[in-house]
Amino acid sequence: MTDKVLGVILGGGQGSRLSPLTQTRSKPAVPIAGKYRLVDIPISNCLNSGIHRMFVLTQFNSASLNKHIKNTYHFSHFSAAFVDILAAEQTVQNQGWFQGTADAVRQCMHHIVSHEFDYILILSGDQLYQMDFQEMINEHIAKNAEITIATIPVTGKDATDFGILKADEENMITSFIEKPKTGLEDWVSDTGAEMQAAGRNYLASMGIYVFNRDFLINILDENPDEKDFGKEILPRAIAANRVLSHQYEGYWTDIGNISSFFEANLGLTDEIPQFNMFDSSHAIFTRARMLPPSKISGTTLNRTIIAEGCIVQASKVEHAVLGIRSRVGKDTVITNSYVMGSDRYQTLAEIESETNSGNSLIGIGDRCFINNAIVDKNCRIGNDVKINGGSHLPDGDYPLYAVKDGIVVIKKGAVLPSGTVI
Repeated sequence: MTDKVLGVILGGGQGSRLSPLTQTRSKPAVPIAGKYRLVDIPISNCLNSGIHRMFVLTQFNSASLNKHIKNTYHFSHFSAAFVDILAAEQTVQNQGWFQGTADAVRQCMHHIVSHEFDYILILSGDQLYQMDFQEMINEHIAKNAEITIATIPVTGKDATDFGILKADEENMITSFIEKPKTGLEDWVSDTGAEMQAAGRNYLASMGIYVFNRDFLINILDENPDEKDFGKEILPRAIAANRVLSHQYEGYWTDIGNISSFFEANLGLTDEIPQFNMFDSSHAIFTRARMLPPSKISGTTLNRTIIAEGCIVQASKVEHAVLGIRSRVGKDTVITNSYVMGSDRYQTLAEIESETNSGNSLIGIGDRCFINNAIVDKNCRIGNDVKINGGSHLPDGDYPLYAVKDGIVVIKKGAVLPSGTVI
């Protein structure tokens, strides 16, 4: 059945809430868990579900995302599988950028329909979850639905941030409201005993949709002024068509801002993380880098994930993620932090030249203290640098770093001289 399904992954907009991580890259290209990119999650979910044909729709800061996909997803010449980029483009019919999720699919439809498929699976490129889409598609077909929306039970506190749905006894959606601020009591759903016991009484849209091919083509053609699925297309379709709720109860988080991104990454260091990277049935695929093993010298490690190719001489690393090629100097302490690593190693000649010139090397120097921080790629942090994030720091954006919700984000490629204190 999956040979009748085509996946479309939306690359997202400007991603301003995830800034400064999105100043030079799109949201789906942001590194996660030390070695992956966010876009690897929906692509891996598709591959694990037997869906091997995907388009990724991109627009903002798309160069690094395009490069990652080009270098990562290669298939046999004898296979129909592909992961292709569809970038926003000017055409005779359309001179503008994508104006929303539905508009992005509409503008790319002439490329999409050149392939054979009966169902189209539309996904977001900035969510963290592990889901078998085959179950959702099978239910969509069995219930004779025209659209199926993946839903997740949420608490009243979280409901105000999502589109909230109500469904009947057949799980057909009867009504929808976008980010309700009042009257929540009218939107309580029967989410099941386990979910209700956890206070998760509201059905939220996950931004994951299955459409019948012809239905999607027609609804986009008939309403050319409607730009967004969640705000315009779906609410109107619910009133007139068979729209199914497929309830998902596993781990899922929307990487919408720095705080959620930070929590999702550090959550991976838990003894039994909610997002299980070690589950072979839900493998996460990414670019295969020929990196050496990591080397650790004299370091106390606790609740820490260390990617390939790291050289760590720190005194302690705790509740942290160290990304590929991370270099950490002697007597340094890193806690509650995500260090993304770097894109290359400096040669011994470069290291000698930089050291003789008094310049900081790529990585983190000696005798540093880093807490409650995200260190983006290719940063040069000198010796005796102190970074201590927390609620005592006001939000702000500065040339070398930003502070959001008490989290210090060192910008990509920033150079912090020795002795810097934040």
